[in-house]
Amino acid sequence: MIKAVIFDMDGVIIDSEGAYLEYIYAFAREKKQDIRIEELYGTVGATKKDCWEIVERAVGNGQSWEQLRQEYHDRGIWKRAFEEVDYKAIFRPEILDVMDELQHMGMKLAVASSTGLEQVRYILSMNHVWERLELAVSGEMFKRSKPDPEIYLHTAEKLGVEPSQCLAIEDSTVGITAGKAAGMKVAALIDNRFGFDRSLANREISSLREIPGLVRHLMESEA
Repeated sequence: MIKAVIFDMDGVIIDSEGAYLEYIYAFAREKKQDIRIEELYGTVGATKKDCWEIVERAVGNGQSWEQLRQEYHDRGIWKRAFEEVDYKAIFRPEILDVMDELQHMGMKLAVASSTGLEQVRYILSMNHVWERLELAVSGEMFKRSKPDPEIYLHTAEKLGVEPSQCLAIEDSTVGITAGKAAGMKVAALIDNRFGFDRSLANREISSLREIPGLVRHLMESEA
């Protein structure tokens, strides 16, 4: 019986993946002017290490992935991206009606995001999502990030439900893998831009509006 729906934020509630990619692309072009943005698609939704190893291979300038990531942060590019991205413009407003319907169905709602909690609160508050949640969990709280299931196991525990009673809403390969490894049902929001592997997902959805119907279907099939 599904009792909770846990949402990823980036790529699900906000369409941020492409926006953040542009900042990494601009940084990489400083290192290699003829680099193509397609060479960096693998950075989207990846772990920090995998992301910056892709940048390292793409720029090929002798800097290690650790050095490139450190420079990116030391120069304040990530902070600038956070300040400059228009989070209202990339917000998917249909999530509000979806969450209201899920709450009416008795679902507990949470967000489990790899993004820092301060940023999660800021982004979700401005878009009126924060007040609809019972819980928001950030990957910064854990030593291991997605695809490790720790963030999802912790979220389920804090919600007071079993992982098998949760539906995780994800878009990226690492997120889908994390939800499945935690023992949850996973719905993957289709995004064909970045080559995500959705094969582990229980269901693929083209719109967030499909979630309440999916929850009803899962509950009926388990009754």
